[in-house]
Amino acid sequence: MKGHTMEQFDAAIIGFGTAGRAMGEALSDAGQTIAVVEQSDTMYGGACVNNACIPTKALVESARLSAAIGGPITQREERYTAAVDDMNELRTASRERNYHALADRSNVTVIDGRASFVDATHLTVATASGTRDIEAKRLFIDTGSLPSLPSIPGVDSPRVFVSSSMIDLRELPRQLVIIGGGYVGLEFASFYTDFGAQVTILQHGSAILEHEDPETAEAVRKSLTDRGVTIVYNAEVQRIDDEHDQVLVFAQVDGKEKRYPAHAALVAIGRTPNTTGLNLAAAGIEQNERGGIKVDDHLRTTADNIWAMGDVTGGLQFTYIAYDDFRIAASDVLGDGSRTTKNRGAIPYCTFVHPPFARVGMTEDEARAAGYTVDVYTLPAENISQAHILQDPIGLMKAVVDANSNVVLGMDLFCEDAQELVNTVKLVMDARIPASVLQSAVFTHPSMTEAFNNLFAQRSK
Repeated sequence: MKGHTMEQFDAAIIGFGTAGRAMGEALSDAGQTIAVVEQSDTMYGGACVNNACIPTKALVESARLSAAIGGPITQREERYTAAVDDMNELRTASRERNYHALADRSNVTVIDGRASFVDATHLTVATASGTRDIEAKRLFIDTGSLPSLPSIPGVDSPRVFVSSSMIDLRELPRQLVIIGGGYVGLEFASFYTDFGAQVTILQHGSAILEHEDPETAEAVRKSLTDRGVTIVYNAEVQRIDDEHDQVLVFAQVDGKEKRYPAHAALVAIGRTPNTTGLNLAAAGIEQNERGGIKVDDHLRTTADNIWAMGDVTGGLQFTYIAYDDFRIAASDVLGDGSRTTKNRGAIPYCTFVHPPFARVGMTEDEARAAGYTVDVYTLPAENISQAHILQDPIGLMKAVVDANSNVVLGMDLFCEDAQELVNTVKLVMDARIPASVLQSAVFTHPSMTEAFNNLFAQRSK
């Protein structure tokens, strides 16, 4: 650190993501001086704003509208390019809003560069103009995660993408191979199909959504295949070759080598905590077996003055979890410490296939394995008036209820507005409101929410 001026702050935040931005605002409001270090000027606001939730959901909506219009592939291609351009305008505006939310504050310094720990209170930051040395009493790590890549020949082909780079592609790939049948892979398969691409999913296992309720997973599978998606099971991808204007994905399928030609290949096999170059050991920060930063219930790391938030902990990779991580860390630093990872309640999630699939709580199998005697309620979407009005009566609702207490243990929602409905269920579960209340509650008509009335009148098991 010799030769550089030591810049001193009350706190330093590494990573300008959802949690980092919120923590910066809270500490700034508390009158503290803050340094926020972000390695890329295209990532202010984090992955959600720039290359995940917001841009992909914009494409999901544009794809849905395009599918409804239909027409020849040339028109679909034009609509795809226009959708990507609209998405880029949206994320640029969102990124700028996020940047100015912190950069315009007099007690916040935003630094573009790569941070590395010297010890638990000192950082070096490599910037385009040289190295900056920072000292801070408290530090917060919010560096997110990176897409995982398989160790196979050809994965570095210019026609091989991850989710964050795929959405930059302005020309619709008429044929798309997706490696991985998890939530991201299915979501991309769904909206690229809606745009008119021929999509093939290469799934490592024998089923998609292996950890979900089998009945719901089957409904999702049928919806995708009915719309033209090809799913290949037990596929072990071996290599990827470039050939003229296409990419060839070679895979072992049930012991036989098969090749899958496409204009683009998307790798969607998960994400890894982004700790590259942080030199965590110098600060006494330990990592878990998944490579994430070890944290306690208050998100404290193994260094007393350092917290980690968001994907970098190796936990659930949702923007709203990152924001709740901020609440927990802020409660510890600025409040009474009452908010912890143990009391944030049931965690809902949603993947934006068509229609969306959302879940909260336990599946039927998980509830029975946990020792509950359960009542199971199922309602096909075709029995919901609003689903017909929305012209998408596909899917189902499925609820698992404790037979003794009548408390909802979990719910699957594969239907229109699932991303909204699941939030109501989360509140019901957290408050331990009996399922009978949903059965008799007065809801607006027509709405998807009113289907809860009928759902809980349909006990099947």
